[in-house]
Amino acid sequence: MSVRRVLAAVTCSVSLLAPPSAFAYSVGGQGQVAWVRRAAFNFVTAELAGNGAGACSILDAPLRRTQHRRTCAQRWNAKLAKLLHTGSGRSRLLAQRGAIPSARVVVHGELAWIELPAPLMSGQNRFLWTENCWMLQS
Repeated sequence: MSVRRVLAAVTCSVSLLAPPSAFAYSVGGQGQVAWVRRAAFNFVTAELAGNGAGACSILDAPLRRTQHRRTCAQRWNAKLAKLLHTGSGRSRLLAQRGAIPSARVVVHGELAWIELPAPLMSGQNRFLWTENCWMLQS
């Protein structure tokens, strides 16, 4: 089974494991809320795996551009290598991943936010509906 199929199966099950109360205090359709949680879960799972390309696949297009002759995957691989080298970085990501299934999600039009104990990147945990999926913005 490919890594992509395993990730898809895990992320689908995460949205099903969310307690009903998590959907009750979220704003937006149940499917929209599940999509945002799935995108956040995919992002954090890719980070934990040190998978820069996987993390980039969740980012909005402007964040995926090549910068200073380094691709998005190259930049994230370097960033994740440093982050995962410290025990605190890995534990923060594990705690964040554990919080996603019950986190409050607010969907307003083409924007969505997920309330987590720490930012997924920098600033707000904001997603934009684009490319037929929710993409993380900075």
